[in-house]
Amino acid sequence: MDSKKTENGDEMNLNCPASLRDYDDNFTIETLIQKILKDDRQYDMSKIISAYQFAEEAHKGQKRSSGQDYIIHPLAVAYILLELGMDTDTICAALLHDVIEDTPATFNDLKKRFGQDVAMLVDGVTKLTRMPYLNKNEQQAENIMKILLAMSKDIRIMIIKLSDRLHNMRTLKYCSIEKQKRIAYETMSIYVPISHRLGIKALKDELEDLSFYYLDPISYTEIENLLESNKKEREDFIEKIKDKISKRLSTIKFIQPPYVDGRAKSIYGIYKKLYVKGKTIDEIYDKYAVRVIVTTTEECYSVMGFIHNMFTPIMPRIKDYISTPKENMYQSIHTTVLGKEGIPFEVQIRTWEMHEVAEYGIAAHWKYKEGIKKDKMEERLSWVRKVIEAQQTSDDVEEIVSIIKADLSPEDIVVMTPNGLPISLPVGANPIDFAYKIHTEIGHRATGAKVNGRMVSLDYELHTSEVCEIITCKDENRGPNRDWLKTVKTNEARSKIRSWFKRECREENIQTGKSQLENEFRKNGINLPKSEYTALLADDFKKHKCETLDDFYASIGYGGISLVKIVPRIKDKYDRLYGNNENKSSVIPVIKPKKTDKNKIILDKVDNLEWKTALCCNPLPSDEVVGYITRGHGLSVHNKNCLNYQSALKRNIPEEIERWVDIEWTEDGQSQSQLQIQTSFEVIATDRVGLVHDITELLYEARIPIVHSSSRALKNGNALFESTIIISNTDQLRHLFDKIRKVYGVISVERSVI
Repeated sequence: MDSKKTENGDEMNLNCPASLRDYDDNFTIETLIQKILKDDRQYDMSKIISAYQFAEEAHKGQKRSSGQDYIIHPLAVAYILLELGMDTDTICAALLHDVIEDTPATFNDLKKRFGQDVAMLVDGVTKLTRMPYLNKNEQQAENIMKILLAMSKDIRIMIIKLSDRLHNMRTLKYCSIEKQKRIAYETMSIYVPISHRLGIKALKDELEDLSFYYLDPISYTEIENLLESNKKEREDFIEKIKDKISKRLSTIKFIQPPYVDGRAKSIYGIYKKLYVKGKTIDEIYDKYAVRVIVTTTEECYSVMGFIHNMFTPIMPRIKDYISTPKENMYQSIHTTVLGKEGIPFEVQIRTWEMHEVAEYGIAAHWKYKEGIKKDKMEERLSWVRKVIEAQQTSDDVEEIVSIIKADLSPEDIVVMTPNGLPISLPVGANPIDFAYKIHTEIGHRATGAKVNGRMVSLDYELHTSEVCEIITCKDENRGPNRDWLKTVKTNEARSKIRSWFKRECREENIQTGKSQLENEFRKNGINLPKSEYTALLADDFKKHKCETLDDFYASIGYGGISLVKIVPRIKDKYDRLYGNNENKSSVIPVIKPKKTDKNKIILDKVDNLEWKTALCCNPLPSDEVVGYITRGHGLSVHNKNCLNYQSALKRNIPEEIERWVDIEWTEDGQSQSQLQIQTSFEVIATDRVGLVHDITELLYEARIPIVHSSSRALKNGNALFESTIIISNTDQLRHLFDKIRKVYGVISVERSVI
């Protein structure tokens, strides 16, 4: 292995895939200009050159890991975007995409010089670039949500980021081996699926192959050598097939002569079939492939007829993605046939417009026009909103990550309804997923399923081209089965099932969850009175977005919380707090409040006493507050209007009253920005698509952490959005409320307490 040490002493692998061995990375502004002049669309050349000059000056003296001037990187990213056919502002943003992060230049500098759009695109890419690498599930969930929010705001941000990532992958050999694997894993896990979802095959295939090389160079090299060993034979075979098809089609009258070309299957595509699906090289039917491009859809089907007349079709291998497009809007006819040599090969048939979409996906909308139709954008990005909103039904961060990754998965199948409607689902989906995809009520009332006219179980694995019919119960009050949560594959189905149990079976969920938790506590030797549960579970309340013990029980009951995952952590906390001396929790410290010049609660003689704001009323600085001394867990700060405090006063039990003490917020001193206080609010607005996204984006832009959020439709046609957040002071909350009131359709926004 050709390697050397980095400046930090880390090992570097200087090898790279064969596809990059002749890669020329010496981009200049002249390279870019020549590419623009050769293109068949109009660009604002002066604006692009101005952006280059600004970036060159800003990055002067900076070097890449390869030792090259840094400006080569933004030039390379801009060149990739030109190949995708992106617009002038996107090219300018690519040239400037690192100046906010790596130079003294600011957002306002770019806005004044290049306009709002360019500055917004650069700022959006900068936020994504600042993401830490994926090494914890919590970070993964947060990072993926940042990506999705950026995509929903302006898809060009994500296309720039994908192009940026592609050039970084092309030059990854100059990084340490550890960093190569880390970046390659992130690329394969997140950026490859996103590029597939956006339909940008030109980026997806190369990102996939490069990631595969750095993650498993041995397997990559084996397949590369395998393909190289019969390269001449393969090329000769494809050329012979192309000539035969071209001659046959030349005798037919078309609007324009069909374009016939060969296609090589990606190395990672072959790897998946060889190693993941356990096939041999001879069983990979599409390793030989020919593509035919015509003018109209009618000509596509005509060509398929001619191909089937010339060669023997393998019937199960015919896929019509024209009548049933993929989720990313991919359209083409795929048919696998046998030639006289007995060698199977695939023929892809599509129109030029379909070819543009197949290769460039959503970027194809910029190929021949400046904008993108709103309805097309909505259709392409509807899945982004579904992922953002549906993840709110899960209380488990690890599950949120797996759900989002599943929704981004490039693998899918198309199953038909009895009426011929195509339904796209992930590989492994079953009739329950299919039912919920059609309609929520069909899913709730499903009792059985038929596939191709034959009865199957509800956990039957569906396959492409099968016809599925859902058998439903006539009882409108029927609901889903809890066990379905263990078998469904789609986030959409899981979210709807949980929502039903949340809404319809709260009391049952509370009892079920309570019983399960108490059983686990007994098994693990956790012996506490129920009055101490809230203190012991405080961290889990926050982690799983629960405000009361009943909320926690209910989440366990409907499947939102997995006890298997959380009980070991609870047991560790129990042992730390109580050990073998369970009586120590009954000691109540005698404390008196004291005003200080620090903007936090300090108590006489107990300077380091732990304190927290109560979840039942979420008090904030400037509220009148009172403290409750818990048993062994510090001070709980309540609003004086809190129902728990008022109830204690009415009961007037001396032993309980003495645990409530008068406290105050201090008025000046330490900056309030250091406080981290939880509070809740609710928004009533006109029910519309995108409401949750618009409010969530405001919270994200204000850097306000979200502990919990939910939304539901009201009977009067409005919608209720509820959220629990972490803030520093009432001014921050007031400023946030002012922004939310400006969101389209918002009727009111108020703090909420229990």
